Amino acid sequence: QVQLIESGGGLVQAGGSLKLSCVVSGRTFSTYAMGWFRQAPGKEREFVAGISASGVRTRYTESVKGRFTISRDKAKNTVYLQMNSLKPEDTAGYYCATGAVPTSMEGEYDNWGQGTQVTVSS
Repeated sequence: QVQLIESGGGLVQAGGSLKLSCVVSGRTFSTYAMGWFRQAPGKEREFVAGISASGVRTRYTESVKGRFTISRDKAKNTVYLQMNSLKPEDTAGYYCATGAVPTSMEGEYDNWGQGTQVTVSS
């Protein structure tokens, strides 16, 4: 059974930073892509960032480019999302997921974590 557990969320002031982690178990970590999504209250879940199985290819939604960085550590079965220069509009529940490729399409991801909350105060 595949399990994804996110951590690292919290309350931060605008301009601050957080680093989210997602530990994956029950599957060979190096064989699949990973994605981060977020969902704000009253809004649909949206793609944030994705990384290929090798870690070579990454992609980001436009609103986080230059501020967020996705990375992965094969030895720790963990994917990270470093978030800098946070804005109040980044406030959301953040979810990691496994997939075949680092696409922005939610339906292409097959296993999901329970999420971690990020709140950015103004």
